[in-house]
Amino acid sequence: MTLHKLIAASLLLSSSFSALAEFELIHNVKGYTLTRQGDLKTFSTLVFKDGKVVRTGDEGLLKSYSQAKKIDGKQHVLLPGLIDAHGHVIGLGQNLVQLELRNTRSKAEIGEQLSRFAQDKSGWIIGRGWNQENWPTKQFPTAADLDKYVSDRPVILSRVDGHAVWVNSKAMALAGINSNTKAPAGGEILRLANGEPSGIFIDKAEELIRVHQPKPSKEQLNAALDAAGKHLLALGITSVHDAGIDYPTWQIYKERDAAHTMPMRIFAMLSAADPKLETMLQAGVYKDQQDFLSIRSVKIYADGALGSRGAALIDDYADRSGHKGLMLESQEKLEQLFELSFKYGFSANTHAIGDMANHTVLDAYENTFKKTGGKLLRNRIEHAQIVTPADIPRFKSLGIIPSMQPVHATSDMHMAEQRLNAMQLQGAYAWQSFLNQGSKVAAGSDFPVELANIFDGLYAAITRMDHNQQPELGWRNNEALSRKDAFKAFSLDAAYAAHQEFKLGSLEQGKWADFILIDQDIFTIDAADIYKTQVLETWLAGEQKYKR
Repeated sequence: MTLHKLIAASLLLSSSFSALAEFELIHNVKGYTLTRQGDLKTFSTLVFKDGKVVRTGDEGLLKSYSQAKKIDGKQHVLLPGLIDAHGHVIGLGQNLVQLELRNTRSKAEIGEQLSRFAQDKSGWIIGRGWNQENWPTKQFPTAADLDKYVSDRPVILSRVDGHAVWVNSKAMALAGINSNTKAPAGGEILRLANGEPSGIFIDKAEELIRVHQPKPSKEQLNAALDAAGKHLLALGITSVHDAGIDYPTWQIYKERDAAHTMPMRIFAMLSAADPKLETMLQAGVYKDQQDFLSIRSVKIYADGALGSRGAALIDDYADRSGHKGLMLESQEKLEQLFELSFKYGFSANTHAIGDMANHTVLDAYENTFKKTGGKLLRNRIEHAQIVTPADIPRFKSLGIIPSMQPVHATSDMHMAEQRLNAMQLQGAYAWQSFLNQGSKVAAGSDFPVELANIFDGLYAAITRMDHNQQPELGWRNNEALSRKDAFKAFSLDAAYAAHQEFKLGSLEQGKWADFILIDQDIFTIDAADIYKTQVLETWLAGEQKYKR
């Protein structure tokens, strides 16, 4: 062989070894993934390269990829990175540094926490998480209840669902609120017996206070994004559908994506309430080549929430005669927003909780599709909590994806039984009914309304019980999901709802190597233990981003 041929052969051999060395391989795992057909597949070895899945298989792959970098999975369970199809990223990040009231059980307990929190704080005191349904009285509080603890600075505390705020007298004074103040359409000011505002502002009435609240700085928004990303990756969540971003957040997301510093994958929905909505729409659909940021939908609000009696119902609330909740937008306005979204190629993802809101939104979609098209954009109804049985098939016929949060059912079940009568409950949290007709259910948590832990969501979807395994057989358990279907709702079907089923949601060839290692097998353990699952490692595009 000539010297030239020897050199060529040597270079060829060297490049072959170099190419093989670029492969990475994690083995000795109990792996699960769905196929595109929805079947559950097991494996013990995952091979990936350049951040993408090459193949899955058995331990024989160690020989086939002998030069690959090998990682011992130590017999842990491996799953695709989980997807939360409805959360609020910046809200979560902010919540991590604000007054947290989620587990409080009385006004007095909140007052004590508020006093401690306010000691080293100046300016507005902001918190979230109170829920009067967890208190002995179950009655809405008043500004006077806060004044006893903090009266020299404005206090604004969001209800756990984000659809009501409780403020002190200082906040109302700064906002110029008095007995003559009228609630805007789509909002309600709760009042005392003498007609004075009580300190509770529901849905669009919140803006009477919030417009005076200091806006977060760019640095604070970036810090919130980083804090939320760190928190979510530790929970095994590699992708989030961010349900309603404003203009400053839209700018920051694009800046961070251009700098390749997004902490996780985000499918962001533009907030229809933002005055610069059309400016953002005119900039067009945004999608990067690495799938860290996708912006191609609009979040629209049709009604409020059940806990604050703002969800729009066809019949009266069972526990408030003469009250049917609040429609935040008319059907005409909804159709205008749908048309505007579709004009720029954006899908419309609409918040609807009550049966009247769901019915009205479905009518609005149907009318808009007839006028302008847009049916193929994978439009969604976010929450779809209380739906009349006759309206459930319309989701399928109109191509509307029900984007639902399993933990809402177990958080709401006792309250829902009080708010709603038996007829209204027939189509409540009806996940299985949607699946039975062929709809894809995209599952999320609605963090920070609920905790972001997807294993809580899986547990709720499968059992329809609280953590004390109550009620015994599960609440309205005919709507419970199988383990595979619940897993699919937080992975492949969530990816589908974001037009990403060929990139995310499973560990198939060519998809991103987003995966997690967990400490127990959610497909074989006692269902009662699913919510206790701990994430050991989180990998994003083949890079380890979290280790317990």
